[in-house]
Amino acid sequence: MSLRSRAAIVGAAEADVTPGHGRSPLGLAGESAVQALAEAGLTMADVDGVFTTSSYHGFPGLNACEYLGLDPRHVDTTAMGGCSFVSHLGHAAAAIETGQCDVALVTYGSTQRSDGGRLVSLAEKLVFEEPYGLIHPIGAFGMIAHRHMSEYGTTSEDLARVAVSAREWARLNPAAPSHEPLTVEDVLASKMIATPLHKLDCCLVTDGGASVVLTSAERARDLPQRPVYVRGAGEAVNHRNILAMPDLTTTRAADSAARALRMADLRVEDMDSAHVYDAFTISLLILLEDLGFCPKGEGGGFVSDGHIAPGGSLPLNTTGGGLSYTHPGMLGMFLILDAVEQLRGAAGGRQVDGATHALVHGMGLTLAAHATAVLSTEA
Repeated sequence: MSLRSRAAIVGAAEADVTPGHGRSPLGLAGESAVQALAEAGLTMADVDGVFTTSSYHGFPGLNACEYLGLDPRHVDTTAMGGCSFVSHLGHAAAAIETGQCDVALVTYGSTQRSDGGRLVSLAEKLVFEEPYGLIHPIGAFGMIAHRHMSEYGTTSEDLARVAVSAREWARLNPAAPSHEPLTVEDVLASKMIATPLHKLDCCLVTDGGASVVLTSAERARDLPQRPVYVRGAGEAVNHRNILAMPDLTTTRAADSAARALRMADLRVEDMDSAHVYDAFTISLLILLEDLGFCPKGEGGGFVSDGHIAPGGSLPLNTTGGGLSYTHPGMLGMFLILDAVEQLRGAAGGRQVDGATHALVHGMGLTLAAHATAVLSTEA
């Protein structure tokens, strides 16, 4: 069975990506859910499928359904870190196609910034790493960066260019927290966090809620918003702890992307925009290689040549992404929203002309889990 374009996103919204000042994770998720349903011309009473996960709640599906007053036929709380919600798109499409639900709500909320940046998701101790002093997750990404530099000659300046490109997109986004210019020198002068990664090589810490609503392609045609079809989806995982990662410079993103593109019957060259998890400059650079936007080992030159900045060959994370717009613990939902905005032609000064196909890729934990979705205005 192919799920190609059998389901479509018909509503999308985010809530309060700045500090919430007393807001709750469920409150932010709920606010975005109400907004997403309203623009879809639907209500909570229409929702019979719920897809969510959380860093806060051990039983996120139960918490979300109780808070929102839902009694769904289908619940999915797959947890793969920050890529979970990209994974949920494929799961929701499958549930709709097989009659397990008719209207799927994918929702998330976090108050990580208001909580002082505390990584509430670390209830599970990393017993093979933490006792030896490795700080999660930045220590692992420092190791990854060292390895990529050693193997391919990547430089700190190359990584800094990733952050600079993200800021250039953020400067075009009225909702971004900073519109100040950023230079390579600024990144290199920022505090060293885990050699060779500086503070500005790391994502923001924010609050935020986000939701999308999906239904069948047939029903979507009768709703107010232009359908954004889930044309392809794929997943892949291969480790939990960084010590078990077979190769610190290569990920399973290539596998999840290949599956999504094969389902979509498209190539990476067909993508008008890309929305790729950028928790750290090095993780984004490696994902660009593994997704096929540039050859392995050439990510440094690719970003330093301006390909991912405004005006470059690859419109990437056009809100500013996790590095310069928002990162409330898990970024995947906000990558989806960025892609939907582009495909709807609603991105304002950041709009990619004629955007038809978008690739969304989420990463979980330390390059451990991967989920890719191809979204399209063409069925």
